[in-house]
Amino acid sequence: QLQLVESGGGLVQPGGSLRLSCAASGFTLDYDAIGWFRQAPGKEREGVSCISSSDGSIYYADPVKGRFTISRDNAKNTVYLQMNSLKPEDTAVYYCAAGRDCNLEPETYDYWGQGTQVTVSS
Repeated sequence: QLQLVESGGGLVQPGGSLRLSCAASGFTLDYDAIGWFRQAPGKEREGVSCISSSDGSIYYADPVKGRFTISRDNAKNTVYLQMNSLKPEDTAVYYCAAGRDCNLEPETYDYWGQGTQVTVSS
């Protein structure tokens, strides 16, 4: 069974940076894509970014383009989300998920981590 564990969340001031990690274990061969999603209180879960291991495709949601960077280390089965120039509206629980296609639609992902809280506040 595939397991995903996020880490790296925390409290940061506006304009600051954080790097989230998503470590995968178990049977990963069927899952080509890892996506990052976030959910703020009272809001629906939204896609942030995804990366494909087979063709290197990467997608970002418009609100994070130019500020967030996704990358993966296949040897470590880990995907990272570098978040720079953080804004209060980036505050949310961030989740990583495994799916067969790289896209920003949460309903297409099969396995999810437990999430890590990111709070951007002065």
